[in-house]
Amino acid sequence: MLSHLRPALASMGLFTALLGLAYPLAVTGVAQAAFPTQANGSLVRDAGGKVIGSALIGQAFAKPEYFYGRPSAAGNGYDATASSGSNMGPLNDKLIAREKNDAAALRAENPGAVIPADAVTTSASGLDPDISPANARFQAPRIAKARGAPATEIEALIAGQVQRPLLGFIGQPRVNVLALNRALDARYPKGG
Repeated sequence: MLSHLRPALASMGLFTALLGLAYPLAVTGVAQAAFPTQANGSLVRDAGGKVIGSALIGQAFAKPEYFYGRPSAAGNGYDATASSGSNMGPLNDKLIAREKNDAAALRAENPGAVIPADAVTTSASGLDPDISPANARFQAPRIAKARGAPATEIEALIAGQVQRPLLGFIGQPRVNVLALNRALDARYPKGG
C-alpha cells in the first residue's frame, strides 16, 4: 500500500508545483513582458497618473455634457462584480417597459431622430465600453448644446474615434465611450 502512495504523492506534488505555480508564473511573466497594458487591465490614466477607468469596462456617464454608454444590466449599472445580461426575453414586460421608457426619454432629447438599437438595449455582459457610431451621432446635438460647440465639430470628433472592424470584417464599427469623452474634455474642457 505504501509503495503506491509514495509515487502518487510525489506526482501530485510535482504537478502541483509545475501546473499550479511554475506555469501560471511563466504565463504571467510573458504577458507582463509582451503585453503589459493588456495584462494589467487596459487601465486608462489621467494626466496625473490616476486610474480613471479601463478601456474594456463601460462606465456610467450621467451628465448631459458627456456621451452615454449602453444601458447596463450588471448590478446597479456597470458593476463588474455582477456582470451579466438581464436574461429577460423579448416578450418580458419589465424589459419592454424599460425600453419604452428609455426610448421616450431619447425621443424627447432628440425628436424626430432614429434611435439606435444600442441606445436602449443592454449588452450580454452589461459592461460594454463601446457604442455604435450611430448612437454617438444621435447624442451629438445634446453634447454640442451642453458644451457650446458646433454640432459639426462634435460629429468630426466622433468620426475620429470610430474603431473599424478587425481585419475589415470581424465585428462592427464602434466607439469607446471613455476614449470619446476624454477626447471631448481635451477639445472642449469642462466649464470652458
